[in-house]
Amino acid sequence: MSGEHASTDEDLILSIRAQYHFRDSPEGLLAWDVRRLVRRSRGLPVQAVPLAQIAELDFEHWYGYGEARPTVRSIIEHCQLMLAADLAYPIILDSAGRVMDGMHRVSKALMQGHTHIDAVQFVQDPAPDHTGCDPDTLPYDD
Repeated sequence: MSGEHASTDEDLILSIRAQYHFRDSPEGLLAWDVRRLVRRSRGLPVQAVPLAQIAELDFEHWYGYGEARPTVRSIIEHCQLMLAADLAYPIILDSAGRVMDGMHRVSKALMQGHTHIDAVQFVQDPAPDHTGCDPDTLPYDD
């Protein structure tokens, strides 16, 4: 039975669209594969985090790297992702409380009037998958 559950978890992870969490560093742009973050965060305790503590709500988040620009079309695409977001899955925070995965869920929760969102948080951040990278050259699948 547990093998069947693990297979279902892995199928769910593989169904996540290829995406990355980016962060600037002295070594250049760092990128974490979100699917790997989800795998690494399994088993972390879930906690309710006040949306007021999510600093990314007040900063540029989706448009700081690569070719992405805030066009009406791209904003509509983000709105569609927010509408499809499933609040049953906790967001992922780094050790300092910054969002590594889940801003569409955070946005949906805020739009729906929630005050908190479920989150898991790394005690120690995992190493990035890419260092000194260009977001437009990373592997994305359809």
